[in-house]
Amino acid sequence: MRIIIPVFAVVVLAGSLAAEDGAKKEMAKLDGEWSMISGQASGQSLPAEAVKTGKRICKDGETTITISGKVYFKAKVIIDQTKKPKAIDYEMTEGPTKGKSHLGIYELDGDTVKFCFAAPGKDRPTEFTAKEGSGNTLSVWKRDKK
Repeated sequence: MRIIIPVFAVVVLAGSLAAEDGAKKEMAKLDGEWSMISGQASGQSLPAEAVKTGKRICKDGETTITISGKVYFKAKVIIDQTKKPKAIDYEMTEGPTKGKSHLGIYELDGDTVKFCFAAPGKDRPTEFTAKEGSGNTLSVWKRDKK
């Protein structure tokens, strides 16, 4: 019995470290500079100017969204790439919903990433839609080439 407990602890710790390493690798895929290519909020297309000038910079687990060169919000990013669809949470550190959390999902395909977030206090979306009245925001971003 004494051997089982330490072995179990090692197995749990190894699994935890592997999951953490996987999350770091996945987070690194989201790092970089991105330009918005489309967006919707609760069934309405985002204004063309917001889409045209929307930028996303993600580095070291933090993201900054700017529109027309002005910071719209900043957030700490937490992901769970083991979920289907992959889960992402924004803990807002600046902007209109500062201090709140937004639960979302994301899908990364090469140099394109799609996000769908619920309004603060709402359940995580299960699909990539922002239907009228849902409170969801759907956006698609393309990685900027250097």
